[in-house]
Amino acid sequence: MSVFKGSAVAIVTPFHDDAEKTVNYDAFADFIDYQIDNGTDAIVVCGSTGEAATMTEEEHVAVCKFCAEHVNHRVPVIAGTGSNCTKTAIQLSEEIASFGVDACLVVTPYYNKPTQACLVEHFREIAEAVPKTPIIMYNVPSRTGGNLLPQTAAKIVREVPNVVGIKEASGNISQIVKLMAETDGKIELYSGNDDQTVPMMAMGGLGVISVVANVAPKAMHDMCAKFFAGDVAGAAKIQCETEELFECLFSEVNPIPVKKAVNLLGFEAGPLRMPLMEMSKDKAEALEEAMKRFGCHR
Repeated sequence: MSVFKGSAVAIVTPFHDDAEKTVNYDAFADFIDYQIDNGTDAIVVCGSTGEAATMTEEEHVAVCKFCAEHVNHRVPVIAGTGSNCTKTAIQLSEEIASFGVDACLVVTPYYNKPTQACLVEHFREIAEAVPKTPIIMYNVPSRTGGNLLPQTAAKIVREVPNVVGIKEASGNISQIVKLMAETDGKIELYSGNDDQTVPMMAMGGLGVISVVANVAPKAMHDMCAKFFAGDVAGAAKIQCETEELFECLFSEVNPIPVKKAVNLLGFEAGPLRMPLMEMSKDKAEALEEAMKRFGCHR
């Protein structure tokens, strides 16, 4: 049984516009409900899009706990619990797993630049600390400075029972093909890039962990649902239709544009935390126009 199938939103974390930019839990609850009401198949909390990198560990745990409790099993909740420190990742995973989340999303260590052998042991130690919780690995070389190679991912999945899947954001389709060959397709593959969702599903992927779903949840859900129903042409049509929106949402580093987009929808997503700042005026205007053309609305 897969952790989820379809479109999981890499959900933004709303902040108050106060000196500390504290978490706006009322706005967060409202936005979670909007996602579920509009077809989102799972919630990924405290990932890159959720600005986990600028949260304290206490905030990180509290946000995951709130999300799990508010969702209340309506859809799966996957919590980001990775760190460039294995001990920290274990501590986060243990505490957050106790809230009954459906899986932990664990990014490869950033900055340290571990070898492939180090990555095997990193994931093994985290997974063994939470043996009853599924682990989804997260490979995003553009952010971490390292690449989880297909042979390495396959070794981890073979040897560590509760490491079940991978969010693949390398952008390298040839690497995805190699991964599926190395694992005989026995890995839960999720696209980490919205614009590669249909190609990844064609390689046996189960869906996407999506930034675009923050503002177009139904479209991303429908894209996946059509594909799994056998309507590949219909899924490809939605993939092409979301391209302009995707480009605008990544015209500056994520999550700068998507935070702006959620505010434009009328939700109180609030500001970004430093070192990220508001997007430039011209790109914000282009994003707003793209949202209007696509029909994004609350």
